[in-house]
Amino acid sequence: MTIFTIDKVRKTFMNGNVKEEILKGINLSLKEGEVTALVGASGSGKSTLLTIAAGLQPASNGQVIFDGNNMTTMNSEQVRKIRASQFGFVFQFAHLVPFLTVEEQLMLMLDVSESKIKKREQKREIDKILNLVGMDHRKKAYPSSLSGGEKQRVAIARAIIHQPKVLFADEPTASLDSKRSKDVMSLIRDLTKTLNITTLMVTHDEEMLSYADHVIKMSDGLVLQSEN
Repeated sequence: MTIFTIDKVRKTFMNGNVKEEILKGINLSLKEGEVTALVGASGSGKSTLLTIAAGLQPASNGQVIFDGNNMTTMNSEQVRKIRASQFGFVFQFAHLVPFLTVEEQLMLMLDVSESKIKKREQKREIDKILNLVGMDHRKKAYPSSLSGGEKQRVAIARAIIHQPKVLFADEPTASLDSKRSKDVMSLIRDLTKTLNITTLMVTHDEEMLSYADHVIKMSDGLVLQSEN
């Protein structure tokens, strides 16, 4: 089922007195249980497209439809609530809170996302997610004792603990070596299928494209090619 539709999205900004167009009418549909990868050279518009889809910045024109709701017509508070409760984010670096254990990182996310998971069930849900990402044995560890791959696994667990419908991943393997990159991408793909979520990923690493169901190649603010 299609859960996300990006319709004729454009993004412009002023560079001094010159108007520049970063996105030039992008159309894209995202389905549940699938990984879609955006790939292209620096400046192609892929990260801009991801941030617009995620409600982190508005489109200049066009529509972003999530789960039947037009985010383009919502006010900032309505978009914030969707972003907090329905979206999860994984970035190039894990950005874990240094003084919180792995378990506490996830507890914090449940709080800030205003999760509907009842308090008495949160510990059990945390154990379940940490088991899914292979980090249940490290739940009392602090970030300083984790490897790069382990930190990214915790970041992924944190991104999905509140049961979002969409996972946005911006260069999630860029800071990892080849083996850890493959491990992380395999994890993202498996979680997308197991939890039936929708994943939109930006990457520059073409080796990671084999883990995607769909590959969108972008250049100069346009979709050059869409591959299944």
